[in-house]
Amino acid sequence: MSLQKTPLYESHLAGGAKMVDFGGWEMPLHYGSQINEHHAVRKDAGMFDVSHMCAVDVSGNVPKSFLRRLIANNVDKLTKPGKALYTAMLNTSGGVIDDLIVYWRGGDSYRVVINASTATKDLAHMNRVAQTYDADVVPRRDLAMIAVQGPNAREKVFAARPEWRAAGEGLGVFFAAEIGDVFLARTGYTGEDGFEITLPAAAAPKLWEDLRTAGVAECGLGARDTLRLEAGMNLYGNEMDETVSPLDAGMAWTVDLASDRDFMGRAALEAKGQGSALVGLKLLDRGVMRSHMKVVTAGGEGQTTSGTFSPTLGVSIALARVPLAVKIGDKVQVEIREKLVDALVTKPGFVRHGKALV
Repeated sequence: MSLQKTPLYESHLAGGAKMVDFGGWEMPLHYGSQINEHHAVRKDAGMFDVSHMCAVDVSGNVPKSFLRRLIANNVDKLTKPGKALYTAMLNTSGGVIDDLIVYWRGGDSYRVVINASTATKDLAHMNRVAQTYDADVVPRRDLAMIAVQGPNAREKVFAARPEWRAAGEGLGVFFAAEIGDVFLARTGYTGEDGFEITLPAAAAPKLWEDLRTAGVAECGLGARDTLRLEAGMNLYGNEMDETVSPLDAGMAWTVDLASDRDFMGRAALEAKGQGSALVGLKLLDRGVMRSHMKVVTAGGEGQTTSGTFSPTLGVSIALARVPLAVKIGDKVQVEIREKLVDALVTKPGFVRHGKALV
């Protein structure tokens, strides 16, 4: 089966990107130096092609009732048009089908952004639930998405598109503005400020080139992963999947149990409760932590879910699922190449807005 290509595929080739298979999509891993791309986002501005992710428009007569059933967070929190909500769809066992962002566009119109690797099963699940409600679920594969991130990201977007400044300059974090057929969202996956821009596929290559001319660095999947891990952000398939509760994935804040909504998976969450904790680990000796490494604690064993060498901190960091008895500030050991190496337990977030948190 041939790999899918985003509307920016030719732009990546022109930029000298190393292309790889990512969940069935041919995507850029880096443009020569993953480390330089990482630092560009932390210190200036970088851009990522995230067109493999899928925007899904939800409308109809009662889309809010549909979303109240579909997601673990409460869509009633969206009280202003453009407001965004991070949440998850759960199965009946309380496992995470996918994490996603929901935007309220006003009236009975919403936009949901789902992950690339889970898009097919997500849409199947959404359509099954929608059968009970008068809701329309429309995937928008006619659109492209570009994330521009970094301390200078917004100004460089305005340099490339001055006409967006009026709507975008005062835009709050986790809000979106619609400028014609452009959806400008102040969201991201790096721990830095910036925009995620959704626009017609045909317009994406010109915006990419104009952003590059404005001084925004082209960045690939490699830097995106080290940036999100430094920011302590979950990755589907690592920190969570259909066998992992959001309570065990550090996502309790995205689950609304205060309302009386009967959202899918609620009964299982309330019956099981939280069984483990997601924490950060900072290695205290030489080595690099990766996913699926054993973590030895005084309260029992755990496992790393993601790990890397942090370009910003200069040490190895990881997210790990550990027994509830483990506390921030504890010392634990991680098994690296059959050797136990000391690590410090931290909050699951290491760098934000260019500043070290640990």
